[in-house]
Amino acid sequence: MGNAVSIAQMQAAQAAPKNHENMMSSGANPPPECPMHQKDAKASADVKPPHPKMQATTVSASECPVKHDNSDVNPLNMMPPANQKPAPDQPFPLPTDRQTSSIPKVTEDGSVQYWQYPSQQMFWNAMLRKGWRWKNEDISQKDMGDIIRIHNANNEQAWKEVLKWEALHARECGNPRLKSFGGKASDYSPRARFRHMLGYELPFDRHDWIVDRCGKEVRYVIDYYDGGVVDNDYKFALLDVRPALDSVDNVWDRMRVAYMRWKFAALDMIQGPPSSPTSGKVDQ
Repeated sequence: MGNAVSIAQMQAAQAAPKNHENMMSSGANPPPECPMHQKDAKASADVKPPHPKMQATTVSASECPVKHDNSDVNPLNMMPPANQKPAPDQPFPLPTDRQTSSIPKVTEDGSVQYWQYPSQQMFWNAMLRKGWRWKNEDISQKDMGDIIRIHNANNEQAWKEVLKWEALHARECGNPRLKSFGGKASDYSPRARFRHMLGYELPFDRHDWIVDRCGKEVRYVIDYYDGGVVDNDYKFALLDVRPALDSVDNVWDRMRVAYMRWKFAALDMIQGPPSSPTSGKVDQ
């Protein structure tokens, strides 16, 4: 999935596509929150949203499946009540409207509902709660809108990757849903640590998503790597999404996919690249 803020994603979303490199070089390290958030509808109505199904909403209840230590958390999504109030000495107002993602959520009555991205104000308050201070950064209202769009796009992309794995179980369950989510930015996965030993960079974030496969809980590990420049669809991160190696079924799925990748890679090497319709012809 995930195609749901974390230290990693905030580092990834430190800027708009135009000033992304400047924001990334500032060394900011804002903290995590949830996998889904939203944008300022008025300030950025001319910008293409990360997903066509996203819609503006004014629902104030928290819809982000992140664990917290609060005693008043919602047992369904492990989130405290939404904080939509402006923070003290906040330099500019932020919108409180939210968007609906394309990621279906687990509901008590089985109804079809989708996770909501927190508002820009909720995102700002979450960053402050985790230790980030705006006075240390050159950040504007527009930057916050771009941060939200990048974050949303990352999570929509993550859910699409989760669905590719869930396609292996389409006959078993045709409507998987995201049940909960947790950020583990400082807890690198074994694969990320192994890749780092080989000389590759560490991911800037990690999320664990719990997917409900028609009554069966399946944990997915998502490593987020720096993808460089933000594209026009606000995609930034390179995602490594796979089922966690904590069940026999997940291990078997990983083995099946590894075999298929090896098989088709070998066939490509044997057969060579497909020839074009004009191959073998000599230009006149």
